Amino acid sequence: MELIRGLHNIQPRHRGCVLTIGNFDGVHLGHQAVLHKVVAIAKQMQLPSCVMLFEPQPLELFAGTAAPARLTRFREKYNALAQLGIDRLLCVNFTPAFAAQAPQQFIQQLLLKQLGVEHLIVGDDFRFGSNRSGNFELLALASEQYQFSLCSTSSLVLGQQRISSTLIRQALADDNLTLAADMLGRPFALTGRVRHGRKLGRDLGFPTANVFLYRRKLPVAGVYAITANTVFGSYYGVANIGNRPTVQGQRQQLEAHLFDFKGDLYGSQIEVLLQHKLRNEQRFDGLAALQHQIAADVTAAKAFFQRAALTQAHATTDKTEHNG
Repeated sequence: MELIRGLHNIQPRHRGCVLTIGNFDGVHLGHQAVLHKVVAIAKQMQLPSCVMLFEPQPLELFAGTAAPARLTRFREKYNALAQLGIDRLLCVNFTPAFAAQAPQQFIQQLLLKQLGVEHLIVGDDFRFGSNRSGNFELLALASEQYQFSLCSTSSLVLGQQRISSTLIRQALADDNLTLAADMLGRPFALTGRVRHGRKLGRDLGFPTANVFLYRRKLPVAGVYAITANTVFGSYYGVANIGNRPTVQGQRQQLEAHLFDFKGDLYGSQIEVLLQHKLRNEQRFDGLAALQHQIAADVTAAKAFFQRAALTQAHATTDKTEHNG
């Protein structure tokens, strides 16, 4: 997937595409339905499929520290979009000047002159331009005037619930990892590069892979049973996500202890999928108390995975007997 970073990097060869626009935070099942549609239409029209997103996300510019926690960082979005078959990703630097432009300028200069959009897919609640005055109705008028096709996205529904990044954040805040995973189409995950830490986990008998979390705020915090995807394969484990108050931690960090792992992960990427929350992060009176709790967390995580394996085995048996 080609990355176009900034409007100044749009070239004449980029004219002509099937485009969708949004934050795509989480790249959840609703987003995926839209993106599959973009790819399919692009193939039919024999054009590149293109996604436009913004950095920072608009609310991060307007609301600052009051903006909601991100589900996915830019790198994670890029990887998810590439896996879905998108041809081009246009990352727009969302500045006060960009936000203040007239809606007509956004349409005529960016969509038509620079990108040469031939088909546009956006939500019917899409807003753009100064004071968010641009809307779907304005795009519909422009599509008739400038001869590009336009369609809206219908929200994907899970049960009676609309899927949205906001609802996924709420599910994570409620420690409902199952509901979040159902809306995401996968367990919620954090990714990053393994860094050298203070080696306290090793000293306590539970060596950890340490990942600095470069985020304004986190949508999750606490201790979790996890599955970790590493360069050596996948492992079960337990992870603490937060500030590590017992050892006076100063930054948000993920510390993952992987069961039965002996390799060296320093410098490599790791993906940590949250499977079950064990407890909230807390401060302990000394390292001995922390060591005792980590041992209890490991036991609880292993018990969770054993129960999950038994449940899966029973479900497989029942399905086989039913089909038989």
